Amino acid sequence: MKRDSRLSGVLHVLLHMAQQPGPFTSETLAKAMDTNPVVIRRIMAGLRDLGYVRSEKGHGGGWTLACDLSRVTLRDVYKALGSPALLAMANRTEAPGCLVEQAVNAALDQAFYDAEALLLARLGEVTLAMLSDDLRRRLGARKHRAISAHHP
Repeated sequence: MKRDSRLSGVLHVLLHMAQQPGPFTSETLAKAMDTNPVVIRRIMAGLRDLGYVRSEKGHGGGWTLACDLSRVTLRDVYKALGSPALLAMANRTEAPGCLVEQAVNAALDQAFYDAEALLLARLGEVTLAMLSDDLRRRLGARKHRAISAHHP
């Protein structure tokens, strides 16, 4: 089963947008996500509908952030993407009348539900501002290491 990396990709482009002023074209964002600009426009339109980004047409136009990063969680972005499946595993359903299958599926259903609830709760605790702050710390550490390497 192919893994869905849209959440990671969208968070990636949102952080790029947060770091640099000015609009980003769908083509530029598509390169960052290694996808087609049409896919970007579809994803960004969903984010625009929720007020996370805005778009301006014409020369010099593009996508810009329209939200307070401290108020948007990873869970919010996940929901904006249509709440894609979190787990690749699923129950066997070939013999619904089989008591063994029923017992196994009942146990797995609860485990899957618990795992998804825990993941969604964690996504709800992390804001875009927290990701942006982490990125700034990493950039600062990289710059510090580069300076230290040139000055013994």
